[in-house]
Amino acid sequence: MLTTTVCVALSAAGLALALLTAYRKRFLAATRIAALALIPVGLAMAGLADLAGDIAAATADWAADLVLKPSVWAGFAVLAVSVVLLVVTRIVGRRRGPSRTERRAASAGERRGAVAPGASAPSLGPGRAQGREAEPDRKGGKRSGQDTGLEDFEDIEAILKKHGI
Repeated sequence: MLTTTVCVALSAAGLALALLTAYRKRFLAATRIAALALIPVGLAMAGLADLAGDIAAATADWAADLVLKPSVWAGFAVLAVSVVLLVVTRIVGRRRGPSRTERRAASAGERRGAVAPGASAPSLGPGRAQGREAEPDRKGGKRSGQDTGLEDFEDIEAILKKHGI
């Protein structure tokens, strides 16, 4: 009952402040203040203010037990050991590498020729070196064997001219 009274008083003070702010023609700020002022009444009407009091009391009881009971400290020690074991097993598992069965499967795959001989060749067709070796230069001569890096820009230029840019 006292909690509800305090919440209503806080909301009334907040709404009065919102009215004063609106009187000064600061309507956006007044709306924000009114929204914040309605929170305590809403909490009291929903019963959440009493729930917060219960949570605070339970937290205080737990904290007193934490300080005074050795069994609570033992529980934290067990939790700490559990976390340390989990972390250590993750670290060791990452350092070890593949398991024995994975190593056997990998070596058996190498012996059988699991990778095709031409698998490292590009699958997009002939490369630039095969398709443009004998293409004449703009000045009428043949291209030299060295790639100057301007080839790509010539391609981009041709595409832009094609589209009229």
